[in-house]
Amino acid sequence: MPRASSRSDKPLVPDLLAPGLDLVFCGTAPSPASFKARAYYANPGNAFWPTLHAVGLTPERFTPQRYPELLAWRIGLTDLNKVEYGSDHELTAGAMDAASLRAKVAKYRPAAIAFTSKNAASLALGVKAPAYGRQRDLFEGAVTFVLASPSGRARSFWTIEPWRAAAAFVMERRLSREKEV
Repeated sequence: MPRASSRSDKPLVPDLLAPGLDLVFCGTAPSPASFKARAYYANPGNAFWPTLHAVGLTPERFTPQRYPELLAWRIGLTDLNKVEYGSDHELTAGAMDAASLRAKVAKYRPAAIAFTSKNAASLALGVKAPAYGRQRDLFEGAVTFVLASPSGRARSFWTIEPWRAAAAFVMERRLSREKEV
């Protein structure tokens, strides 16, 4: 069963969003470890933080508690489900809020959004089986990526290549900004 917040007006883990970000990562919902830590991708078996560093999006390997520092790197974080935590199969369909995600992306206008699993992408994009990598269509004006899930439970499906593609997109933007200065 999904575990819901006792305060449904507050997200379990707050969004990390601001105008003009290069990339926003979007998952389905916090894991029990992330809920307990009140930090994104906090399960020790999750490859999110090591992968960010491995593909060059962060200068060092961050801990989950340092997630607010991603804003300095023009990276944001959110989830489709802001009121429940648990594994995807434990979450209720009605709590997956693609409309709210669309509104956030329209409001903050990130250059790109990267879904951290095929399930999150499917729910948000309305596509049954999206392919990994950069998508043809934009999501509310943002370039869209579908990434392999960093969850330890999804390790058999793991590939770093779509993460590298998203990182290359961000690096191009960073270089472009540096040239303008």
